Amino acid sequence: METNLASAGGGSVAAGSIQTAQHKGIGTRSGVMEQFSYDNKIVWMFIIASVVFGLIGMTVGVLIALQLFIPELNFGIPYTTFGRIRPLHTNAVIFAFVGNAIFAGVYYSMQRLLKTRMFSDTLSRIHFWGWQLIILAAAVTLPLGITTSHEYAELEWPIDIAIALVWVVFGVNMIGTCVRRRVSHLYVAIWFYIATFVTVAVLHIVNSIQLPIDFLKSYYVYSGVQDALVQWWYGHNAVAFFLTTPYLGLMYYFLPKAANRPVYSYRLSLVHFWSLIFIYIWAGPHHLLYSSLPDWAQSLGTVFSVMLIAPSWGGMLNGLLTLRGAWDRVRQDPVLKFMVVAVTGYGMATLEGPMLSLKTVNAIAHFTDWVPAHVHVGTLAWNGFLTFGIFYWMVPRLFNTKLHSTKLANAHFFIGTLGILFWVIPMYFAGFTQGLMWKEFTEDGLLRYPNFLETVLQILPMYMFRAVGGTLYLIGFVIMMVNLYRTVRAGSLVAEEGDEYPSLKSQEIHDGKYKWHRILERKPLTLTALATVAILIGSVVEMMPTFLVKSNVPQIASIMPYTPLELEGRDLYIREGCNACHTQWVRPFRSELERYGDYSKAGEFVYDHPFLWGSKRTGPDLHREGGKYSDAWHFNHFMDPRSMSPGSIMPPYPWLVENRLDTDLTESKVLAMAQLGVPYPKGYAAHAANDRELQARQIAENLKKSGIEVPHDREIIALIAYMQRLGVDVKGENKSEIVKKYQPATEEESN
Repeated sequence: METNLASAGGGSVAAGSIQTAQHKGIGTRSGVMEQFSYDNKIVWMFIIASVVFGLIGMTVGVLIALQLFIPELNFGIPYTTFGRIRPLHTNAVIFAFVGNAIFAGVYYSMQRLLKTRMFSDTLSRIHFWGWQLIILAAAVTLPLGITTSHEYAELEWPIDIAIALVWVVFGVNMIGTCVRRRVSHLYVAIWFYIATFVTVAVLHIVNSIQLPIDFLKSYYVYSGVQDALVQWWYGHNAVAFFLTTPYLGLMYYFLPKAANRPVYSYRLSLVHFWSLIFIYIWAGPHHLLYSSLPDWAQSLGTVFSVMLIAPSWGGMLNGLLTLRGAWDRVRQDPVLKFMVVAVTGYGMATLEGPMLSLKTVNAIAHFTDWVPAHVHVGTLAWNGFLTFGIFYWMVPRLFNTKLHSTKLANAHFFIGTLGILFWVIPMYFAGFTQGLMWKEFTEDGLLRYPNFLETVLQILPMYMFRAVGGTLYLIGFVIMMVNLYRTVRAGSLVAEEGDEYPSLKSQEIHDGKYKWHRILERKPLTLTALATVAILIGSVVEMMPTFLVKSNVPQIASIMPYTPLELEGRDLYIREGCNACHTQWVRPFRSELERYGDYSKAGEFVYDHPFLWGSKRTGPDLHREGGKYSDAWHFNHFMDPRSMSPGSIMPPYPWLVENRLDTDLTESKVLAMAQLGVPYPKGYAAHAANDRELQARQIAENLKKSGIEVPHDREIIALIAYMQRLGVDVKGENKSEIVKKYQPATEEESN
């Protein structure tokens, strides 16, 4: 029988035993018990997938950490550079490791909370295999440079469609299970699962609206400021509703189970759930402070971010206070140790996030390594450690045996904790160092460190410590794999676990306290609809004005569309993941104006599909790069970065000279941009190839004058064209004859 998860305050009885349920007010008329079984095989399949992809994702994470001070570890090939495999790492750990762990926990807990088998075994298998195929597609396309550039949403449109379909399969299976349940009330964990399903569906669909031009190439329909707003509405809430809300559901189930204690407060869980899902969705704009986003939107994001502290800490306290009276067990039980550190990490991350949304703090911290440190408190402690605790608790029960070694689990805990500390603390110091060095002036009013590279060299030791931390965390993970493997070998999978419970119709329902919500808990479809409304309110208020009010994105007359060659170069910039290390967003601070030039304005990005503002400066900002250096300087910098910037940690890109530029889609790209509102002259796409050739030959001729012989049809020529275009329109320095003839089509031409 299940351990009672009812709150001390007369809370949910959904997971309670028959005796407990009757004691809490649910009786049966006939006393006839129904026999059924739980599908444990699907749970085990998701656990295996989570562990395998976790190993891959964390190994790639260690590799990119090493590349930050040993750039040669890209092995001289394009498929393993930092820019290409960083999104592979983030997708593998978020959607493969954490995603599969979520599904394992959801499938295990839902069946027991609702006293029924999952709605459909077929849907469960489609969900599993569909999700793994999506992950494999990501593992192939991202190293190949097939990416949309949107952070945490880099996958191209066919994979996006597959994600939506598989997610719907998961949702139908989950809601269907709720409908056919044998327990009257939905336990708090299931509220969070439902909110996760509906919100992730909305986020993914809205953020993935693209115009395909080829099977693996598309452009976002949004541009510039609008694209940035949609992306960070998605990006922030992907963290909120994929890395947080489902894990809160898992916490509400597995922490009380592991502690054999009731959840501390049902009332607190109510406040936690509804306030969290309503407030969280508004906070996305805090990623865009001091940007071209309208001030009202930035302020809105800040206010709601600060408000998030209350529900987040309410949930943390609800989890930790559940352990009151069980702290002696925490000292002895590695499962509870992992869970306590996980919940504490959740509290730390959800305090630091609102703090980083304050403009005074954001002015120093944004674009620095402080932000990755903040993110990894959440991912390594909250997601990672809670996953480890759940696996250590769940696997022995699936195989009807005991955990192979408590000592190994404790060793994993201490090594993993050291790994977190070695990862996070040096990155805090790196972030503080960067933020202060970037802003420091001499007594004469000059930047003390005008060369961005000076700040990079200063924090290299911190990068080394980070790699040590990541390696320790990975070692702990391998220890867990060995421990679980030995545990599995000692038992056998209970694929069909039997149980019994009276039918829902035979039960007498008494709602007791909080009747208004207890009634809602009996209506899963109504609960789903209300959760959807809660997250849509903030989304609509946040985004609609920016899309509907033209004054929010003012036009700048001097801004012209990209030439065909520059458009190709921009796609190469995206392919190589340059936006992972470089921003294109100069903030209105004196330090940035001195270092980079004039601050960025909303109207400069109106033809950018997608936007490329970036979120981290491992290298300098590039928004005013055009015209700063000669074509030859850029060529040499791509071939051997250290020859132009001694000490640079940027890897060389020799394949840009070796590869011939693929121009098969040039005309299609220009046509797509025109469809998206970029004002190319009518019929211009037919002449795009000629203009591309002309500009390429001009750049090749410039290089030849500097003693560099390179064919005009190479990729590096297009990338140089794009680099030289950045920021020149607003500076009035664009002298290209090709660009001069780009004028919006007149009314007569349009007709």
